[in-house]
Amino acid sequence: MIRKAVREDIPTILEIFNDNILNSTAIYMYKPQVLEERLAWFDAKVAAGEPLFVYEDNGVVAGYATYGPFRAYPAYQYTVEHSVYVHKDHFKKGIGSKLMKHLIAYAEQAGVKTMVACIDAENDGSIAAHEKLGFVYAGTIQNAGYKFQRWLHLAFYQLNLKGPFNQ
Repeated sequence: MIRKAVREDIPTILEIFNDNILNSTAIYMYKPQVLEERLAWFDAKVAAGEPLFVYEDNGVVAGYATYGPFRAYPAYQYTVEHSVYVHKDHFKKGIGSKLMKHLIAYAEQAGVKTMVACIDAENDGSIAAHEKLGFVYAGTIQNAGYKFQRWLHLAFYQLNLKGPFNQ
């Protein structure tokens, strides 16, 4: 089941987020966050009216999806950058794709024109999942980050939606 996240989901969302910080290049951060930081993040998303969905599997949060502004300037208001993360115990169940489809449908209804995915260039699974949903390659920033004693390249993928003006 996919539903809007609630405050009580944040400890599990934090667990998923921190696992990605510590064990993957999906998030270009070094230190895990604490609960207060994720609660502040949640409160900011709610205040901004940004979507945050969770996938619940037998009463347990197994993944989450969200988006927020791509850049701060007003002309970017119809472009969003999204994030989708799945708990390590729930990989290979199609949860990420289901969350993405839900998020895309929500963005379409919200008048988003362009969804942007910023993916570590070596994350073949995420790239394939995005391409399967219609995202197209838009470029790579070489040496964009440094983690796990190596330089990381950040690939950009985008999905164009109808947007508010149907152009």
